[in-house]
Parts: sequence; C-alpha cells; structure tokens
Amino acid sequence: MKRLQALLLVSLASTFMLFGCGKKEEVDEPAVAQVIEKQPELEETPEETSPAEAENTEDEAPPAEGMVRSTLTNEWIDGSLEDARPISIMVPNDSAALPHYNLSKADILYECPVESNITRSMAVIKDWENLDRIGNVRSCRDYFVYWAFEWDSIYLHFGGPYYINEIIERNDTDHITGCAYGDKRTDGLYVGTFYRSTDKKAPQNAYASAEGINKGIDKLGISKTYRDGYYNKEHFKFASYKEPNTLEKYSDAIAAKEIDMASAYPITKTSFTYNESDGLYYRSMYGKPDVDAANGDQQLAFKNVLVQFTYHEVRDAKGYLIFQVHDTTRDGYFFTNGKGIHVTWKKSSDYEPTKFYDDDGNEIEVNTGKTMICIVEDGDSFSVDGTALKSK
Repeated sequence: MKRLQALLLVSLASTFMLFGCGKKEEVDEPAVAQVIEKQPELEETPEETSPAEAENTEDEAPPAEGMVRSTLTNEWIDGSLEDARPISIMVPNDSAALPHYNLSKADILYECPVESNITRSMAVIKDWENLDRIGNVRSCRDYFVYWAFEWDSIYLHFGGPYYINEIIERNDTDHITGCAYGDKRTDGLYVGTFYRSTDKKAPQNAYASAEGINKGIDKLGISKTYRDGYYNKEHFKFASYKEPNTLEKYSDAIAAKEIDMASAYPITKTSFTYNESDGLYYRSMYGKPDVDAANGDQQLAFKNVLVQFTYHEVRDAKGYLIFQVHDTTRDGYFFTNGKGIHVTWKKSSDYEPTKFYDDDGNEIEVNTGKTMICIVEDGDSFSVDGTALKSK
C-alpha cells in the first residue's frame, strides 16, 4: 500500500517534533555464462576446451561448495545466507559520531539529507550475525523506511520524530527501536538490542549487536528469512563478473576520478576518490577518510556509486524534510570503474526496487561489489572531476 502521498500532505506548519524516546530530539550540530560451441564431429573425439574457456568456466563456479551469489552485491556468500533478511540500520554522520563501527560490512549504503544540512546514512547489511558493535545508531526518518522495504530488511533505529508514526506503525514494518514505542514495540535498550558505550557521549554512543538484534527479533516475533511476496531478488541487474561494465559503450560517458558531494552535503562534504589499482571508490567525510573502527580503520570503499536527484519538501520551521521515493521518474548518475553516465531512476511501489536506466531506456548493469547511493535534493548539484552536475 502506497503511503507517500499521505506523507506529503502532512502539515508544513507543524513544529512540534517528538523524539522516539518521548523527548524533543536535538538537531545534530555540524562538527554525516559463455556457451562453448561444439566443433563439427568429423571423428568421435573428446571436445577440447581452450585455456581461456577453462578459466572462464572455473570463474563461474563457486569458490566453495554451497556458496551462492548475493542479490545485493553479486559476490559469493555462504548458502545459509541466501534467504536471510538483511538489517537496515540508521547511522548519524555528524563528526561527533565518527568513527563508525562495522559499516565496511554494509552491502548497500545510503546517504540522504535530513534537516539543517545534516545527512544520515542507512547501512544495509546481509551478513550481520557475527557483529558485536554496529553503528552508532540514531533516529528514523520515514523516507529511509521505504528504501529499507526494497530489501525486505529488518529496520533498526533509535526512535524518531512523530512524522514516522504512520509508516513505522504499519503491521508490515518490521523494525526494532531503541526507545519504547507505544504498546506495539519494546524498548530496545531494555530488551538488549542496543547498548550505550562509554567512549562517546549520548546521543552518539548507542550501538547494536548481533546478540541484541536476535533478542529483539525473538521478542517481537520477526521473521529472519525473506517474507513471501515482499522481496524482489532481481533488484539490481549485474554485469558478468568476467565482463564488467566499463561504461565504454556509452559515447557520452565522462571520466570520474573524484566525486565531490560537498555542494549537496555541505556539512559532511562527502566525497569519493577512484583507485585504479582495485577499481573502487573510497569514501571520505569532513575531508578525511571515512574509516571503520571495527575493522582496523579500513576506509569504506564501493564498486558502484549511484546518485538520485529526488523531489523534496521542507515540512516545518525546524527544516525536517520529506522525499518522494516512489511514483516518480527522475534524474541521476551512475559511476563505476572511473567513469560515469547520466541515468533515470524509478520506483513503482513500496517494496519494488528502485530501477536505474540509461538514456536509451535500458536498465543499467551494476558491477559486482558494494554500492553507495547518494540522495540529492532536486536543484542541488555535485561535482565530478571539477565539473558541476545537476538534474536535467
């Protein structure tokens, strides 16, 4: 059931915001398969396979028995994870929240403005069962929930303003909050889903753990496997691992070594630098590498970077935003392997995936690996190798 139109009718005059724990939320201060043709049988002799063909065939085989391709990244994962639901966890991007923990485990990472030029991220993590510190965790914004729906993920957050009530109270919204939420949800701190660390000050010190998430799942009766009819496993169209999408077939492809989101994200100044040696885009925030403190300060890196220009409105005097996440077709850009192209994106309903198309109307092929999705307000811009790009 579509909810966006109802969300857009929320009164823009309202200024009373409630934090999910029953307190006024403080606005963060800036400090965010090749077929081998059989030769004509002149004699009954065994077919020969060339070394190249043998290598390609071997490449398609899983590296270990029982492994399957992830529908999020196309990478090989353990078969036990095939039908496991990922988590989607809300993460703050203000400087006091850094460094994050275990975001390098995210298969998909979103970044989107929330208010006062602040952005928040949402990490979609398929293999989360062995993680003991994830986050930190902050409050929900309703538009993030629609992106979480695309993956039929279990949504983790720490309360949120009253604008989230309609979407978060739906029976199909499987979420765990860090705050008591009416009589429908259990306080995640009490259950043990979330905990507070001593190395940061509140509100930047709330984290989730796999053990705690499982406690919340058990308490709320949430399914850990995909629900029938909710998840479209054809979310991304992946290029062959052997023949990656280099974007060279597009005559209008641009060089993209540096992607600078500072014009759209003026506080975090998020940027991506392409590394030719491994073909990945490395994320920075506040002019410094964005690192994972749980993984030896490993810098976050992505094979694909997608930018979505998105219609938005300001909800109230505090600057809270609403984004139109579906029932629309809008501009965007796709970057991979040091190049970029203009795309359009479309999401038709709550649980349908966001699809991206080139200018000829063909669905783009993303490459095997992690994907970063940057949501940009219509009218804003970002730059690639020094050239400003806006929606067309």
